Amino acid sequence: MAGRGGHVVSAPGTLDSRPAEPVRPVDERLPLRRLAPLSAQHVLAMIAAPVSTTFLTGQALGLDAARTASLLSATLLLCGAGALLQSLGPWRIGARLPFVMLPGGAATALFLQIAKDHGPATATGSVLLAAALLFAVLPFYARIVRLFPPLVMGTTVLLIGIAMIRVAAQLITGGRGTPGYAEPSSVILAAATIGCTVVLLLVLRGVWRQTAVLLGLGAGALIALTTGLGSFAPAGGGSLGAPALPRLLPYGTPHFDVLAALPLLVFGLTTLAEVTGQTVLNSRTVGREPDLGRDVPRVARADALVSVFGALFGTSLLVTSAENIGIGRLTGVRSRFVTAGAGVLLVVVGLVAPLSRLLAAIPAPVVGGSALVIYGIIAVMGVTMLGRALPAAAESASGEGPYATVAALALTAGLLPVVAPDLYQGFPGWARTVLGSGVVAGTLAAVLLHALFRRFDPTRPSRAPAS
Repeated sequence: MAGRGGHVVSAPGTLDSRPAEPVRPVDERLPLRRLAPLSAQHVLAMIAAPVSTTFLTGQALGLDAARTASLLSATLLLCGAGALLQSLGPWRIGARLPFVMLPGGAATALFLQIAKDHGPATATGSVLLAAALLFAVLPFYARIVRLFPPLVMGTTVLLIGIAMIRVAAQLITGGRGTPGYAEPSSVILAAATIGCTVVLLLVLRGVWRQTAVLLGLGAGALIALTTGLGSFAPAGGGSLGAPALPRLLPYGTPHFDVLAALPLLVFGLTTLAEVTGQTVLNSRTVGREPDLGRDVPRVARADALVSVFGALFGTSLLVTSAENIGIGRLTGVRSRFVTAGAGVLLVVVGLVAPLSRLLAAIPAPVVGGSALVIYGIIAVMGVTMLGRALPAAAESASGEGPYATVAALALTAGLLPVVAPDLYQGFPGWARTVLGSGVVAGTLAAVLLHALFRRFDPTRPSRAPAS
């Protein structure tokens, strides 16, 4: 127990001369008057992701406004629970770092693709299988993460971005009728939403700039309402202030199909590499020495646990996000209790706020326009990752040529199902499932080719490339 003058009282009547250990910035408990606005700032920075991905899911699956509102409520509750787990870290679940949790944009695209091909019940079962796989491989974390170096991760992220752009475009075309055809009003509405988002990105500053996508979504909805380019019908079934409670198993009993789940299974494994980088970055940001063997499994364990509940309430995988780390750097506040407070706010918003009922029925072209912005950024992230990985391979090996070939062939395998959707129609069902998914085909090709070049490249020096 601490006494006056910085000494420690070890027993009644006994004064220990050792100075009290200072509280680390990550463990600092802030007074409520400071905690509340800082937590709200984190919520503002991340709220666009759960809102936009929920609307995308609702539109893609043909959910009515009331069911979309219920799904948004579940998503916000789960994001809040995930932030609490990651920040407080009970029972070795969560790394006790200032993380927030979001519905993975890439995982959402894969979830919707599985739902389109095999039905939403199979998509739910795929999420449960991916979460179970993540739990199962954590004891072998060090071996699994080696399969996904930056070169492979960059290829995967780029292919996911391309696949997601395709999903977003289907929201604008309506996903029916003549393939690729859209009503001019839908294209104009999507373009107006993108234009509003770009303007907001140019004029906003600080934390408000991070809400540009969300505000652009609202601006697009307002344009639809005032111009008649789209219909906007708030969710029924209660007053605006009434809670839109989550629905258990909204798509029915989960159906388990391992082959159909392959895209999410592969993605679940690749997240271990992403979690590793995020844990290192966050640990260094808060001034804590990274301990990957301890912290990464805890982060992934929280992701898997929340994703299990996400599947039960209709979402795809939920993943820990590093996008809020920039706020910690900007404000200089490193306390994990700030993101824990953000988790509490998300739970409250998910239960009692009218947000879900006001916005759940945004027209599909508006959602598609916002999604194109988000998913285009993800594709660029993949390009950036590849741009960093190839020179790294060149510096540590004889040149980047062989590794550029790995990326080229992997991207070719991943893009073939996009540019030639019927290419594998003559193959057995299991082969169509594996090869017909650009993300799965490209990622598997990248993993295998990268391993082959590392093992058999005759020009490789004795030390393996860093990529």
